[in-house]
Amino acid sequence: MWPTFVVATIADAVIGWRLPPSGDSQALAGAAVVGLLLNLLGVVVLSWPVALLWRRRARDMPMVVARDYAGTTVVALISLAILCIGVAHHSAIVHDRRALQDAIVRAQAYIGDRAPAEFRRNLEWISTFAIQSGSIYRACVPSLDGRRTYCVVVDTTQPFAQSVRFAGYESNSTFSTGVN
Repeated sequence: MWPTFVVATIADAVIGWRLPPSGDSQALAGAAVVGLLLNLLGVVVLSWPVALLWRRRARDMPMVVARDYAGTTVVALISLAILCIGVAHHSAIVHDRRALQDAIVRAQAYIGDRAPAEFRRNLEWISTFAIQSGSIYRACVPSLDGRRTYCVVVDTTQPFAQSVRFAGYESNSTFSTGVN
């Protein structure tokens, strides 16, 4: 069971890092901690009940062996669950990333067409803040001197021509902290 535990924990870390179960990303170390805790809880909490079920099927099997098989099975099922959740959530991550990219394109088009010249020259330095991930974003471009920003709100669920509106000159860092 313990060699499987170590290998599964490493696999869970890589799976959680590459296919995060929530959010849009997860650090490798964070995924390793989650995998380690889930595997440890699974062995501690579930290996005895599963071992008892295992022994019902094979009465001549010693309890130590049944618990070892049960722990290995539990750890493997936890890894499978992490993989399934990550795969299921992956489409949401891809959707949100595409919506962010679409919002950036719309914001750059709007700012490039309507903003004062000091902002239009810095379109490549756009800063985007997700108000509602997957659909509503706030995008800002700094002025040439870096003292002001020109911001728009983009709603990717609206038609292109109606999706962007001016949102002021406060930077996204100020906006995201809630300070006026």
